[in-house]
Amino acid sequence: MDTVILFAVNLVAAAGFMTAGWVISLVRRNAAVADIFWGPGFVLVAWLTFFQADGIFMRKLLLALMVTIWGLRLFVHISGRSRGKGEDPRYAAWRAQYGQRFWLVSLYRVFLVQALFLWVIAIGVQYGQVAAQPPHLTWLDAAGFLIWLSGLIIESVADYQLRDFLSAPENHGRVMDQGLWHYSRHPNYFGETLVWWGIFIIVLSTPLGFLTIVSPLVITYTLLRLTGVSLMEETEFSDNPEYQAYIRRTSAFVPWFPRSR
Repeated sequence: MDTVILFAVNLVAAAGFMTAGWVISLVRRNAAVADIFWGPGFVLVAWLTFFQADGIFMRKLLLALMVTIWGLRLFVHISGRSRGKGEDPRYAAWRAQYGQRFWLVSLYRVFLVQALFLWVIAIGVQYGQVAAQPPHLTWLDAAGFLIWLSGLIIESVADYQLRDFLSAPENHGRVMDQGLWHYSRHPNYFGETLVWWGIFIIVLSTPLGFLTIVSPLVITYTLLRLTGVSLMEETEFSDNPEYQAYIRRTSAFVPWFPRSR
């Protein structure tokens, strides 16, 4: 299939998938459904590409399986975290701001925007499956897989540690600074960026694969400056003295030894 058509089909599919999520959010009156749909959206794009693309079978399979494992783990994690809780404060604030118009505003400001970001971040996954060269796996494929695996483990362990910490009643209102969180304030986000840099390294083995660097750059910038580190610390923890002390001694992103008190 023509590469341009393949990318266009995937964009339409991502938009359609997130629109379905929007419909569910209207029924449930909870726009946080978009977060639950995020991981499976990548899985959809990965397998649509797998069945459309004419690239090297082993690289296609490798990329599709990597995205599937990551996306389904994220789906299970976010679904479990959201169960029994109200709407995310970000979306609740927008709902209050837009009032009766929020049902429509949420379509393009929440769901379709996420569809576009999803598609852009998945550019490497798509291009890596299209490329017909090299006709075999290389050392870059192996290196990328190991980086991806490291990121997946870090993200998974960080999420588990945080969930376990928050589940204990005695930790209510306390700042999580144990395990991986002792070395980074956002080890889960760091792990997620490693996942996408690993995928980029795999795609780097293909002709013009370096152009897909937009994928890891976008997810890294998003997690650091848009919806991740900055947003969380400027809203949820801005008035928490304990967290401000945590900021002063702990790396924001890349795990490192804490600074002296």
